[in-house]
Amino acid sequence: MVKFPSQEWIEQFKEKLNQNAAYEDAAKTWEGDFIFLVEAEGALPSSVALYMDLFHGKCRDAKMLSSPEEKSAAYTYQGPYGNWRKLINKEIDPIQGMMTGKFKLKGNMMKIMRYTRAAKELINTASTIPTEFP
Repeated sequence: MVKFPSQEWIEQFKEKLNQNAAYEDAAKTWEGDFIFLVEAEGALPSSVALYMDLFHGKCRDAKMLSSPEEKSAAYTYQGPYGNWRKLINKEIDPIQGMMTGKFKLKGNMMKIMRYTRAAKELINTASTIPTEFP
């Protein structure tokens, strides 16, 4: 089991994403990096920022940041820890999560909406990581 959120978790996510042919196909023309901001809540005493550089169906870089300001990214997808847990467990859809206010997105929403299949494959991949939630 890998603790979420952590450097080890984001590294496993990168590895599994780069092995996912369905994600590679869905995101073959995608260019844009993300900060995934897990906001402090309950068992998570402080917010955690995870960075992923996604380019043409592959993840070129993935790491835990010391703060969301450490790196600038085209997109920030953020929400409370409890919602991240539900997202990774596939109890919340990533696009529906934005539409219902469970998550916020900073960045070009129109571009994101053209890649909903890629977003779902990101979550399908994340759900395959044996994850321990504090």
